[in-house]
Amino acid sequence: MPHPSADDLTHRLVPSPAGRIHLVEQGSGPLVLLVHGFPEGWYSWRHQLPALAAAGHRAVAIDVRGYGRSSRPDPVDAYRMLELVADNVAVLEALGERSAVIVGHDWGATVAATSALLRPDVFRAAGLLGVPYSPPGGPKPSDVFAAMGGTEEFYVSYFQQPGRAEAEIEPDVRGWLAGFYAALSADTMPDPGAPDPHFVGPGGRLRDRLPAERLPHWLGEHELDVFAGEFERTGLSGALNRYRNMDRDWADLAGHHGAPLTQPSLFVGGARDASVTWLADAIEAFPDTLPGLVASHLLDDCGHWVQQERPEQVNRILTDWLAGLAG
Repeated sequence: MPHPSADDLTHRLVPSPAGRIHLVEQGSGPLVLLVHGFPEGWYSWRHQLPALAAAGHRAVAIDVRGYGRSSRPDPVDAYRMLELVADNVAVLEALGERSAVIVGHDWGATVAATSALLRPDVFRAAGLLGVPYSPPGGPKPSDVFAAMGGTEEFYVSYFQQPGRAEAEIEPDVRGWLAGFYAALSADTMPDPGAPDPHFVGPGGRLRDRLPAERLPHWLGEHELDVFAGEFERTGLSGALNRYRNMDRDWADLAGHHGAPLTQPSLFVGGARDASVTWLADAIEAFPDTLPGLVASHLLDDCGHWVQQERPEQVNRILTDWLAGLAG
């Protein structure tokens, strides 16, 4: 049987509560739903689609609502977590599937975990890349992020006001994305002691902290063109609106305060990703919060974009985990 290639990809638009969801699929077999983070798209799974298909899976990568060819509702609150979970369920229904393994990266990891938490009848296992599972509850997110910056402003707080970050990014989407990807990649992130690219100085912009000298090893000019082309067409508001719903999510999910995710699970993070440092307590709590955890991996000398920085290693981890689920 020939190994799947990019030529075997099938693009579809399927109905969802958002209006439509664009997806890209490859292969046949048990469904694996891939959910990207910020600021990416289905294309961030380009290395995983053929690998999962070759391993006997129906691999499906979506554009989350607000991204790519998926619908971009106008209201900010249309991007709350409950809506994204509903989109994922609708994708399965449109594909004629009753269950799936869900795998997410960055925001997609949180979307994947919440999908599995709220709909265990649909999502039988969850793989989380970059961002560990933290059960709903705790302090109000906006209060937490407001306290993180001191005299500076944490990037999540900076993203809250509609139009503010868009005004910084949209005049030069390609240049901003290049800097953002580089800032969180192991081989191009700022040196220790340099101003932290996750914070904004008084009166400044996030891009003032982003490196501009070179692209990370995983991102060529073509790949950057693909990402930038999508956001130049759609704008950034749909993507940024995910950040603007964190307090709504906190209220929506209050009934699940402290709830563990009990399905079989997987975590993969980059050892040099700031997310695993900020959320170290969440990783330490895995025995309680992820009782079905099969494996947890921190990849040495890897940054935030784990499945793109280390595609072959991540593919092996994913396919081994999936094979174990089938056993």
